[in-house]
Amino acid sequence: MTLKRNLFLAGAIVVGSAGLAQADMVATAINDLNVRAGPGPQYPSIGIATRGSQAMLDGCIQGSRWCRVDVNGVRGWVYAQYLQVEQGGSTVVVEQHQSDLGVPVVTYETTASVAPEPAPGDELLGPVGSVDAVTPPETVTTYVQTNPAQTVRLGGDVVVGASVPADVTFQEIPDYQYRYVRINDRPVLVDPGSRRIVYVYN
Repeated sequence: MTLKRNLFLAGAIVVGSAGLAQADMVATAINDLNVRAGPGPQYPSIGIATRGSQAMLDGCIQGSRWCRVDVNGVRGWVYAQYLQVEQGGSTVVVEQHQSDLGVPVVTYETTASVAPEPAPGDELLGPVGSVDAVTPPETVTTYVQTNPAQTVRLGGDVVVGASVPADVTFQEIPDYQYRYVRINDRPVLVDPGSRRIVYVYN
């Protein structure tokens, strides 16, 4: 079930739709998320947009949930469902309101092949939901560091709020309400009730 992603990027071209003279649009990251080199989980992560970070939104691919942003000094691609903007005094998610917001359409063309999207049957992390992120005490961090678990390979971004498939087993931590699992070589803490990630170790 491991997704092998050998990337051979000879070059990439990003093209904006013509005629869209639009003012810069500012979006906010709903959760911690990976900023990727291209519009898809098969592209390498080139940075992290932390929860609450402000991002300059260049535009989104039509019919896709991927948008290009400039955030924390990094320019790359993120899920539109993880971005929110202010509209008429209220906050809305970019993925659900791309046309209402007048988000510019951009396209992405690569000059080389990349690994395909996860195939049907490959396990993926579930959609991101709202959770209260936690800050684990030092005793928990020490436990995680001294009790390395076998990694579980899953498609998708390992971010706070993502749900973990039902067949993934969590490791109990003594005297702590959350559980521990290692996903794609990254230790994470999970709420055993909702099975959502509440903390990701860098």
